[in-house]
Amino acid sequence: MISFFKKKEPALVSPVEGQLIPLSEVSDPVFSEGMMGPGFAVEPMADELYSPVTGIITSIFPTKHAIGIKRTDGKEVLIHIGIDTVELKGEGFEIFVHEADKVTPKTKLAIVDRAFLKLQGKESTIMILFPGDTNSYDIQSKSVVAGDEVL
Repeated sequence: MISFFKKKEPALVSPVEGQLIPLSEVSDPVFSEGMMGPGFAVEPMADELYSPVTGIITSIFPTKHAIGIKRTDGKEVLIHIGIDTVELKGEGFEIFVHEADKVTPKTKLAIVDRAFLKLQGKESTIMILFPGDTNSYDIQSKSVVAGDEVL
């Protein structure tokens, strides 16, 4: 039998194994107060970071601490790696994608050297943000693995 129905992809998945937390619990008020838009965060337990969505890479910051993705529905997603990690000027991050690359939740975006971040006094919390989105997201704290459906 042939099925004409496509399998529905999760709207959003965890980009890394770790502890899912509401954005309001992030230690930096720029994120916890929603100044960068709504979203959620993950306290990572692994160094490999995957795309949380299907889309196209729109930007990779020169300091490698943030990656922008445009979802297939046109909405923007910003992945911000760590707190105050812009100060590391790219050290501690290995990026595997380029601007205009197509990505899915199976695409490895980066490896984050969490041990290096810790030595530099930086938190490795990963924020998934939706700039310009006016929705609020009810995220509950829970353990997740990369690819677990979040929203």
